[in-house]
Amino acid sequence: MTARLLGPFLFAALFCSACGKSLNPAGRESNAHYFLIAVNTQIPYWQTAASGFTKAASEIQVQGTVAGPSTYDPKAEQQEFRRVAQLNPAGILVSPVDPDLMKSDIDNAIAAGIPVITVDADSSGSKRLSFIGTDNYEAGRMGGEIVGRSLHGNGSVAIFSMPEQTNLNERYRGYMEILTAFPHIVVLPVVDIKGDPQIAFDQTQKLIAGKTKVDAFVCLDALGGKGVAKALDAGHVTGKAVIAMDSDPETLDWIRKGFIQGTIVQRPFTMGFVGLKMLDDLHRHKPQSLNVGWAKDPFAPVPSFVNTGVIWVDKQNLETFAHAQAVP
Repeated sequence: MTARLLGPFLFAALFCSACGKSLNPAGRESNAHYFLIAVNTQIPYWQTAASGFTKAASEIQVQGTVAGPSTYDPKAEQQEFRRVAQLNPAGILVSPVDPDLMKSDIDNAIAAGIPVITVDADSSGSKRLSFIGTDNYEAGRMGGEIVGRSLHGNGSVAIFSMPEQTNLNERYRGYMEILTAFPHIVVLPVVDIKGDPQIAFDQTQKLIAGKTKVDAFVCLDALGGKGVAKALDAGHVTGKAVIAMDSDPETLDWIRKGFIQGTIVQRPFTMGFVGLKMLDDLHRHKPQSLNVGWAKDPFAPVPSFVNTGVIWVDKQNLETFAHAQAVP
C-alpha cells in the first residue's frame, strides 16, 4: 500500500476504533467505571483513601465509586465485591480484610478480565495483579523500636489487633521481632478489638483494673488508639506509652492531650490515587491475559508491590502534619 493510500485507511481505522465508545476530552472512555471496595468505609482512614481515588478519577475524567459496608463486616464486603464484579467494571481496588474469604472472588474477577488490585490489605494467595500499601512488617519494626526505647527495655506491653487481618499480623510480626530481643519486656496476649474502638476502651479498662501492670499499649489498626486513650483518660492513668496507627482526627487530639505518644501514619490517599491510575492504565492498554501469574513474571506490566510508606507523628511534628493534611 502506498503512503498516499495509507492516510485514509489509517483515519478510517482510528474512526472505527472509537465506534460505540464515548470518549472524554482526555481521550479515555467516559463510561469507564472503577470501584474502590473496603469495610468501615465511613471512618476517616477510608474517607482519605476515597479522596485520593476520586481525585485521580477527576484528573483522568473517568467514573470512580467507593463501595462496601460502613461497619467491619468481611462477609458484607465479599457480597459487595461480587455485586460490583457482575457490573463488569473497568477495574476494582479492594482491601480484603479476610484474604482467604476473598481469594476465589478475586480470582473469578481476574478470570473474567476485570483488573483487580489490592490496597491497604493484601490477598497474596489470590491472582490479584498488584498490592499497593504499607510494608506492614517494617511498620511494625518501627513501632517495636519506639516501644523498646520508651520502656528503656523493661516493662509489659498490651497489643490490640484483629488477628484475622494479614496486614495487621505482619505489623505484629515486626513488633515481635524487635520486642523479643529485649529480655525484660513481656508481651501480653493479643486483644482482638473486632474493628470496634469500644472494645479497645472496655479491654483497656479491664487491663488497668487488673493485677498485671501494663506499661505500653500498642494499637495495630486505626481504631484502637482512641479507644485506649479514652479509657486511660477516664481512669486518670498517665505515664503509659501508647503507640497508635494512622491519623484519625481523634487520635491526633489524644496526642495533643498527652495520652497517645505517637502514631504510625500510612498514606491511604496515595493508595487510592495510585491505584486508580494503575487500573486505568491496565484498562486502556489491555494485556493479552490477566490470568498469567504476574507475581512471578519478570516482564509483568505492573509491580507486584507498591510501598506507599509511613510517617511517625508525635508532639514534635503534629501541628506541621495536621496543617499539611488540611491542605486540599
